Amino acid sequence: MVVATPTLTAEEFFKLHGHESNVDLVRGHVVRYPMPGTIHGVVCFNAAMIFGLFIKQAKLGRVMGNDTLIRISADTARGADLCYVSYAKLPPGKSSEKMLEVPPDLVVEVRSPSNTWTDMVEKMLDYQHFGVPVVVIIDPETESASVYRSGTKQDIFEKNQTLTLPDVLPGFEVLVSRFFEE
Repeated sequence: MVVATPTLTAEEFFKLHGHESNVDLVRGHVVRYPMPGTIHGVVCFNAAMIFGLFIKQAKLGRVMGNDTLIRISADTARGADLCYVSYAKLPPGKSSEKMLEVPPDLVVEVRSPSNTWTDMVEKMLDYQHFGVPVVVIIDPETESASVYRSGTKQDIFEKNQTLTLPDVLPGFEVLVSRFFEE
């Protein structure tokens, strides 16, 4: 006898798991991820500081971290390591306690040792299908950053290269190695 696990909607998932970290809803199923190690925390913090400082100084929009839950579809919600939503999409004001329901302008994910590249690409594709124009995956293992845009090939930036995102953050530039500084 095979017992199917019940599927959840994004709203049901948020009510049950909205307070948890390292858990996503993927096509109706709860997916738990192991807690990442120290390097993941260091890279996430560095990314938040680097992107956040630029975005806040330019008064472009909100920067969110700590697995901010993004409602991708009726049965999928993903927790982003870092995301940016322009004030054009989400005007200044008090942020909601609910899931983010507008596509961020930028999502940044940091690959954990437990994440396969298949996991990361699946997550990136979910973001793109939701309408996120740019997804950056930072990989501590290879000390690189991969940039994905809908309809274009992946751009890979090695640690000695300068990452720019002129389509979503005009004027932004950072040496990729800065994400890995301890």
